[in-house]
Amino acid sequence: MRTLVLNAGFEPLAVVSFRRALMLVLNNKATVIKADDEHPILAANTSFDRPSVIVLSRYVKVPYARRVPVTRRGVLRRDGHRCAYCAAAANTIDHVVPKSRGGADTWDNLVACCFKCNNIKSDRTPKEMGWQLRVAPKMPVGPTWFALGLERREPDWDDYLGQAA
Repeated sequence: MRTLVLNAGFEPLAVVSFRRALMLVLNNKATVIKADDEHPILAANTSFDRPSVIVLSRYVKVPYARRVPVTRRGVLRRDGHRCAYCAAAANTIDHVVPKSRGGADTWDNLVACCFKCNNIKSDRTPKEMGWQLRVAPKMPVGPTWFALGLERREPDWDDYLGQAA
């Protein structure tokens, strides 16, 4: 079980284990906003709520300058699992400038792509194919991407992330 950590301004900061979240709460560095009532933490003489969302007692500046790591799943999520060329369901990623021509594994050069378009395009550029990208690829921004970038999200977090994925 993981816990979403918010700063005092209720902006998402990180996702931590419930153990780390419980230590922050027990040391009065955070307060539980939402708890998992079905799975309490049992100790020898007491029990604790298992934190699902906590807010830090002191304000912590959100480091917007952090770079979101490039992953296959992240590219697919950013593009809504839709092909950048034909808008069909995407299950692969494609280098806009092929690796064979010096294209890098960056947010600006990777797009979600369907299997058919990926095979047709091969090691050519969209311009050579006469194709247009539906949207210019770029790195996702905002603090919610650090929580949304995780493979699994807790439904309890939706109210605090500011957008649904």
